[in-house]
Amino acid sequence: MEIKKNKIGILGGSFDPAHKGHLAISKDAKKRLRLKKIIWAITKKNPFKKESATSVLTRIKQCKKIIGKISYIKVKFYEDLIKSNKTVDLINYLSKNKRSEIHFLMGADNLINFHKWHKWKIISKKSKIIVFDRHGYKKKSLNSMTFRRLSQKNLKYIEFNKVNISSSQLRKI
Repeated sequence: MEIKKNKIGILGGSFDPAHKGHLAISKDAKKRLRLKKIIWAITKKNPFKKESATSVLTRIKQCKKIIGKISYIKVKFYEDLIKSNKTVDLINYLSKNKRSEIHFLMGADNLINFHKWHKWKIISKKSKIIVFDRHGYKKKSLNSMTFRRLSQKNLKYIEFNKVNISSSQLRKI
């Protein structure tokens, strides 16, 4: 008899700052993929970006404020616990619970360079990669090495009503 798995979504990032696009992706993923919960996994520093001027604690508070009373979204900081900021280490940690099926959520902009992530192939084997279309990134992401290399069993590209906002745009304001 097969054990029914809890479907968990992971949305990782610096959330600098968190915004309604993160929330829109989370709500859409919950509904579309029938996820039990979604974890916003905050990182101190994205390896592909400069260090944030905003503390992790402040970003966690901002995330919780945007989430409001939505109980299926949890804000977590795992780096001290797992002694790493690598996504593969987070996925390995979370996949220890054999009753969980992990769906790693990302915007299409992240798919373009996903093949540069530390042990990206392991991430794609231990979780389902769910990519949300993002304004201005569709063509590049669909032509990316990652999209061409991963089977559609491991990667799902979702078109949805995009929220045309990004953390980097908000930091410039």
